Amino acid sequence: MPISIADVIDAHERIKPHIHCTPMLQSSQLNKLLGCELVFKADNMQKVGAFKARGACNAVFSMDQDSLSRGVVTHSSGNHGAALAWAAAMRKTPCTVVMPDNAPQAKKDAVISYGATVVFCEPTMTAREATVATLMEKDGASLVHPYDDDLIIAGQGTAALETITQLEQPIDILMAPVGGGGLLGGSALVIKQSLGFESTQVIGAEPEMANDAWQGFNSGVRVAKFVPNTIADGLRGTVGIRNFEIITEHVDNILLTSEARIVEAMKLIWTRLKIIVEPSAAVPVAAIMDQPDQFQGRRIAIILSGGNLDLDHLPW
Repeated sequence: MPISIADVIDAHERIKPHIHCTPMLQSSQLNKLLGCELVFKADNMQKVGAFKARGACNAVFSMDQDSLSRGVVTHSSGNHGAALAWAAAMRKTPCTVVMPDNAPQAKKDAVISYGATVVFCEPTMTAREATVATLMEKDGASLVHPYDDDLIIAGQGTAALETITQLEQPIDILMAPVGGGGLLGGSALVIKQSLGFESTQVIGAEPEMANDAWQGFNSGVRVAKFVPNTIADGLRGTVGIRNFEIITEHVDNILLTSEARIVEAMKLIWTRLKIIVEPSAAVPVAAIMDQPDQFQGRRIAIILSGGNLDLDHLPW
Protein backbone atom coordinates (compact mmCIF):
# COMPACT_ATOMS: atom_id res chain seq x y z
CA MET A 1 0.00 0.00 0.00
CA PRO A 2 1.32 3.49 -0.81
CA ILE A 3 1.87 5.72 2.20
CA SER A 4 -0.68 8.37 3.09
CA ILE A 5 -1.31 11.14 5.58
CA ALA A 6 -2.28 8.42 8.08
CA ASP A 7 1.35 7.25 8.07
CA VAL A 8 2.51 10.82 8.68
CA ILE A 9 0.12 11.15 11.63
CA ASP A 10 1.42 7.86 13.05
CA ALA A 11 4.99 9.08 12.59
CA HIS A 12 4.23 12.30 14.44
CA GLU A 13 2.81 10.43 17.41
CA ARG A 14 5.93 8.25 17.45
CA ILE A 15 8.52 11.03 17.27
CA LYS A 16 6.95 14.04 19.00
CA PRO A 17 8.44 13.18 22.44
CA HIS A 18 11.90 13.45 20.87
CA ILE A 19 11.70 16.40 18.45
CA HIS A 20 10.90 20.12 18.59
CA CYS A 21 7.65 21.54 17.28
CA THR A 22 9.53 24.33 15.50
CA PRO A 23 8.15 27.88 15.32
CA MET A 24 6.56 29.78 12.46
CA LEU A 25 8.32 33.03 11.54
CA GLN A 26 7.36 36.07 9.48
CA SER A 27 8.94 39.34 8.34
CA SER A 28 6.83 42.26 7.16
CA GLN A 29 9.88 43.76 5.45
CA LEU A 30 10.52 40.53 3.55
CA ASN A 31 6.86 40.40 2.51
CA LYS A 32 7.04 43.98 1.26
CA LEU A 33 10.26 43.33 -0.64
CA LEU A 34 8.97 40.19 -2.40
CA GLY A 35 5.34 41.28 -2.87
CA CYS A 36 3.78 38.27 -1.17
CA GLU A 37 3.07 36.98 2.33
CA LEU A 38 5.61 34.43 3.52
CA VAL A 39 5.30 32.20 6.59
CA PHE A 40 8.40 30.18 7.46
CA LYS A 41 8.43 26.81 9.26
CA ALA A 42 11.80 27.12 11.01
CA ASP A 43 13.11 23.56 10.92
CA ASN A 44 16.62 24.97 10.96
CA MET A 45 15.82 25.07 14.70
CA GLN A 46 14.99 21.34 14.77
CA LYS A 47 17.07 18.74 16.62
CA VAL A 48 20.44 18.33 14.83
CA GLY A 49 19.61 21.61 13.04
CA ALA A 50 17.51 20.13 10.22
CA PHE A 51 14.19 18.50 9.33
CA LYS A 52 16.10 15.24 8.80
CA ALA A 53 15.72 14.51 12.53
CA ARG A 54 12.06 13.76 11.87
CA GLY A 55 12.55 10.96 9.36
CA ALA A 56 15.56 9.40 11.05
CA CYS A 57 13.76 9.34 14.40
CA ASN A 58 10.69 7.71 12.84
CA ALA A 59 12.79 5.05 11.12
CA VAL A 60 14.92 4.14 14.13
CA PHE A 61 12.03 4.12 16.61
CA SER A 62 10.13 1.79 14.25
CA MET A 63 12.89 -0.85 14.33
CA ASP A 64 12.74 -4.02 16.42
CA GLN A 65 15.48 -5.06 18.83
CA ASP A 66 16.91 -7.68 16.48
CA SER A 67 17.49 -5.08 13.78
CA LEU A 68 18.84 -2.57 16.29
CA SER A 69 21.37 -5.10 17.58
CA ARG A 70 23.06 -5.15 14.15
CA GLY A 71 23.29 -1.37 13.89
CA VAL A 72 22.27 1.06 11.15
CA VAL A 73 24.07 2.43 8.12
CA THR A 74 23.33 5.19 5.62
CA HIS A 75 24.89 7.59 3.15
CA SER A 76 24.53 11.33 3.59
CA SER A 77 26.09 14.69 2.76
CA GLY A 78 25.54 15.63 6.39
CA ASN A 79 22.12 16.34 7.85
CA HIS A 80 20.61 12.86 7.52
CA GLY A 81 23.83 11.34 8.80
CA ALA A 82 23.76 13.54 11.90
CA ALA A 83 20.06 12.82 12.39
CA LEU A 84 20.52 9.07 12.14
CA ALA A 85 23.49 9.15 14.52
CA TRP A 86 21.40 11.17 17.00
CA ALA A 87 18.42 8.81 16.75
CA ALA A 88 20.64 5.70 16.91
CA ALA A 89 22.30 7.00 20.09
CA MET A 90 18.89 7.33 21.74
CA ARG A 91 18.24 3.65 21.01
CA LYS A 92 21.82 2.63 21.81
CA THR A 93 22.54 1.10 18.41
CA PRO A 94 25.77 1.54 16.37
CA CYS A 95 25.60 3.90 13.40
CA THR A 96 27.85 4.16 10.34
CA VAL A 97 27.52 7.04 7.89
CA VAL A 98 29.06 7.09 4.40
CA MET A 99 29.83 10.70 3.49
CA PRO A 100 31.18 12.29 0.29
CA ASP A 101 34.65 13.66 0.92
CA ASN A 102 33.56 17.14 -0.24
CA ALA A 103 30.85 17.47 2.44
CA PRO A 104 31.14 20.65 4.54
CA GLN A 105 33.52 20.20 7.46
CA ALA A 106 30.88 21.39 9.90
CA LYS A 107 28.58 18.55 8.79
CA LYS A 108 31.37 15.98 9.01
CA ASP A 109 32.11 17.18 12.54
CA ALA A 110 28.43 17.04 13.48
CA VAL A 111 27.99 13.43 12.37
CA ILE A 112 31.05 12.39 14.36
CA SER A 113 29.92 14.39 17.41
CA TYR A 114 26.67 12.39 17.58
CA GLY A 115 28.67 9.18 17.85
CA ALA A 116 28.62 7.76 14.33
CA THR A 117 31.48 6.04 12.55
CA VAL A 118 32.16 7.97 9.32
CA VAL A 119 33.43 6.37 6.10
CA PHE A 120 34.35 8.80 3.30
CA CYS A 121 33.87 8.17 -0.43
CA GLU A 122 33.97 9.99 -3.76
CA PRO A 123 31.21 12.60 -4.18
CA THR A 124 28.99 10.56 -6.49
CA MET A 125 25.79 8.66 -5.78
CA THR A 126 27.33 5.53 -7.30
CA ALA A 127 30.23 5.67 -4.84
CA ARG A 128 27.93 6.35 -1.90
CA GLU A 129 25.63 3.43 -2.67
CA ALA A 130 28.49 1.03 -3.43
CA THR A 131 30.23 1.85 -0.14
CA VAL A 132 27.00 1.33 1.82
CA ALA A 133 26.40 -2.02 0.10
CA THR A 134 29.91 -3.17 1.07
CA LEU A 135 29.38 -2.15 4.70
CA MET A 136 25.99 -3.86 4.87
CA GLU A 137 27.48 -7.11 3.59
CA LYS A 138 30.39 -6.85 6.02
CA ASP A 139 28.51 -5.85 9.20
CA GLY A 140 24.89 -6.89 8.60
CA ALA A 141 23.66 -3.40 9.51
CA SER A 142 20.20 -2.18 8.44
CA LEU A 143 20.07 0.50 5.77
CA VAL A 144 18.18 3.65 6.71
CA HIS A 145 18.04 5.37 3.34
CA PRO A 146 18.25 9.17 3.49
CA TYR A 147 15.05 9.64 1.47
CA ASP A 148 13.85 6.60 -0.53
CA ASP A 149 12.08 4.95 2.39
CA ASP A 150 8.44 5.09 3.48
CA LEU A 151 9.29 5.66 7.16
CA ILE A 152 11.64 8.51 6.23
CA ILE A 153 9.07 10.14 3.94
CA ALA A 154 6.36 9.88 6.61
CA GLY A 155 8.69 11.36 9.21
CA GLN A 156 9.66 14.30 7.00
CA GLY A 157 5.99 14.95 6.28
CA THR A 158 5.46 15.81 9.95
CA ALA A 159 7.00 19.24 9.26
CA ALA A 160 4.06 20.04 6.97
CA LEU A 161 1.63 18.40 9.40
CA GLU A 162 2.77 20.76 12.15
CA THR A 163 2.68 23.67 9.73
CA ILE A 164 -1.01 23.29 8.89
CA THR A 165 -1.92 23.10 12.59
CA GLN A 166 0.14 26.25 13.36
CA LEU A 167 -1.19 28.38 10.51
CA GLU A 168 -3.72 30.99 11.58
CA GLN A 169 -4.98 31.55 8.02
CA PRO A 170 -5.21 29.44 4.85
CA ILE A 171 -2.27 29.37 2.43
CA ASP A 172 -2.19 29.44 -1.34
CA ILE A 173 1.12 27.59 -1.69
CA LEU A 174 3.41 25.38 0.36
CA MET A 175 7.06 25.31 -0.78
CA ALA A 176 9.97 23.06 0.13
CA PRO A 177 13.40 22.42 -1.38
CA VAL A 178 13.88 19.12 -3.21
CA GLY A 179 16.95 16.90 -3.23
CA GLY A 180 16.12 13.25 -2.63
CA GLY A 181 12.47 14.24 -2.29
CA GLY A 182 11.59 13.08 1.23
CA LEU A 183 10.53 16.49 2.51
CA LEU A 184 8.70 17.55 -0.65
CA GLY A 185 7.00 14.18 -1.04
CA GLY A 186 5.94 13.94 2.59
CA SER A 187 4.72 17.53 2.57
CA ALA A 188 2.71 16.98 -0.61
CA LEU A 189 0.95 13.96 0.93
CA VAL A 190 -0.07 16.05 3.93
CA ILE A 191 -1.34 19.03 1.95
CA LYS A 192 -3.23 17.10 -0.72
CA GLN A 193 -4.88 14.77 1.79
CA SER A 194 -5.88 17.40 4.38
CA LEU A 195 -9.38 18.87 4.57
CA GLY A 196 -9.42 22.54 3.73
CA PHE A 197 -6.21 22.48 1.68
CA GLU A 198 -7.60 21.07 -1.58
CA SER A 199 -6.80 24.27 -3.48
CA THR A 200 -3.32 24.73 -1.95
CA GLN A 201 -0.49 24.26 -4.41
CA VAL A 202 2.65 22.34 -3.47
CA ILE A 203 5.77 23.63 -5.22
CA GLY A 204 9.30 22.28 -5.00
CA ALA A 205 12.41 24.41 -5.49
CA GLU A 206 15.70 23.08 -6.82
CA PRO A 207 19.08 24.51 -7.90
CA GLU A 208 19.68 24.72 -11.63
CA MET A 209 22.95 22.87 -11.02
CA ALA A 210 21.13 19.95 -9.36
CA ASN A 211 17.97 19.80 -11.45
CA ASP A 212 17.31 16.04 -11.70
CA ALA A 213 13.92 16.30 -9.94
CA TRP A 214 12.87 19.13 -12.29
CA GLN A 215 13.94 17.10 -15.33
CA GLY A 216 12.04 14.03 -14.19
CA PHE A 217 8.95 16.00 -13.15
CA ASN A 218 8.68 17.58 -16.60
CA SER A 219 9.54 14.47 -18.64
CA GLY A 220 7.68 11.96 -16.50
CA VAL A 221 10.80 9.78 -16.33
CA ARG A 222 12.92 9.73 -13.17
CA VAL A 223 16.57 10.71 -13.69
CA ALA A 224 18.59 7.90 -12.08
CA LYS A 225 22.13 9.11 -12.81
CA PHE A 226 23.09 12.72 -12.15
CA VAL A 227 26.18 14.53 -10.86
CA PRO A 228 25.15 17.83 -9.19
CA ASN A 229 27.39 20.84 -8.73
CA THR A 230 25.70 23.21 -6.27
CA ILE A 231 26.49 25.04 -3.05
CA ALA A 232 23.20 23.60 -1.73
CA ASP A 233 24.94 20.45 -0.48
CA GLY A 234 21.76 19.13 1.13
CA LEU A 235 20.13 18.90 -2.32
CA ARG A 236 22.82 16.88 -4.09
CA GLY A 237 20.96 13.57 -3.74
CA THR A 238 19.15 12.12 -6.76
CA VAL A 239 15.39 12.00 -6.23
CA GLY A 240 14.32 8.59 -4.91
CA ILE A 241 12.02 6.07 -6.59
CA ARG A 242 9.25 6.24 -3.97
CA ASN A 243 9.70 9.99 -3.71
CA PHE A 244 9.40 10.49 -7.45
CA GLU A 245 6.10 8.59 -7.54
CA ILE A 246 4.64 10.79 -4.79
CA ILE A 247 5.99 13.98 -6.34
CA THR A 248 4.62 13.26 -9.81
CA GLU A 249 1.20 12.48 -8.32
CA HIS A 250 0.85 15.23 -5.71
CA VAL A 251 3.26 18.12 -6.46
CA ASP A 252 2.02 20.95 -8.68
CA ASN A 253 5.35 22.30 -9.92
CA ILE A 254 9.12 22.37 -9.40
CA LEU A 255 10.98 25.63 -9.98
CA LEU A 256 14.69 26.20 -10.58
CA THR A 257 17.03 28.89 -9.33
CA SER A 258 20.66 29.90 -9.84
CA GLU A 259 23.61 29.61 -7.48
CA ALA A 260 23.93 33.40 -7.29
CA ARG A 261 20.26 33.76 -6.37
CA ILE A 262 20.58 31.11 -3.66
CA VAL A 263 23.34 33.15 -2.03
CA GLU A 264 21.24 36.31 -2.33
CA ALA A 265 18.21 34.60 -0.76
CA MET A 266 20.34 33.12 2.01
CA LYS A 267 21.66 36.58 2.92
CA LEU A 268 18.13 37.97 2.82
CA ILE A 269 16.83 35.34 5.26
CA TRP A 270 19.78 35.88 7.60
CA THR A 271 19.30 39.65 7.67
CA ARG A 272 15.48 39.84 7.72
CA LEU A 273 14.54 36.84 9.87
CA LYS A 274 17.71 37.03 12.02
CA ILE A 275 18.31 33.28 11.76
CA ILE A 276 20.99 31.08 10.24
CA VAL A 277 19.95 28.88 7.34
CA GLU A 278 22.12 26.79 5.03
CA PRO A 279 22.02 27.22 1.23
CA SER A 280 19.51 24.38 0.71
CA ALA A 281 16.97 26.09 2.97
CA ALA A 282 17.20 29.32 0.96
CA VAL A 283 16.31 27.72 -2.38
CA PRO A 284 12.50 28.28 -2.18
CA VAL A 285 12.98 32.00 -1.47
CA ALA A 286 15.50 32.14 -4.31
CA ALA A 287 12.92 30.61 -6.66
CA ILE A 288 10.36 33.21 -5.61
CA MET A 289 12.89 35.98 -6.28
CA ASP A 290 13.57 34.52 -9.74
CA GLN A 291 9.89 34.21 -10.73
CA PRO A 292 8.08 36.88 -8.69
CA ASP A 293 5.02 37.31 -10.94
CA GLN A 294 3.42 33.98 -10.08
CA PHE A 295 3.75 34.67 -6.35
CA GLN A 296 2.49 38.27 -6.22
CA GLY A 297 -0.13 38.80 -3.53
CA ARG A 298 -0.20 35.15 -2.52
CA ARG A 299 0.23 33.59 0.93
CA ILE A 300 3.04 31.04 0.98
CA ALA A 301 4.35 28.69 3.67
CA ILE A 302 8.00 27.70 3.27
CA ILE A 303 9.74 24.91 5.17
CA LEU A 304 13.25 26.05 6.10
CA SER A 305 15.03 22.72 5.84
CA GLY A 306 18.16 23.31 7.92
CA GLY A 307 20.80 25.60 9.35
CA ASN A 308 24.02 23.59 9.29
CA LEU A 309 26.99 25.07 7.49
CA ASP A 310 30.64 25.94 7.95
CA LEU A 311 30.75 29.50 9.27
CA ASP A 312 34.40 29.77 8.26
CA HIS A 313 33.53 29.07 4.60
CA LEU A 314 30.33 30.94 3.79
CA PRO A 315 29.30 31.03 0.09
CA TRP A 316 29.89 34.76 0.03
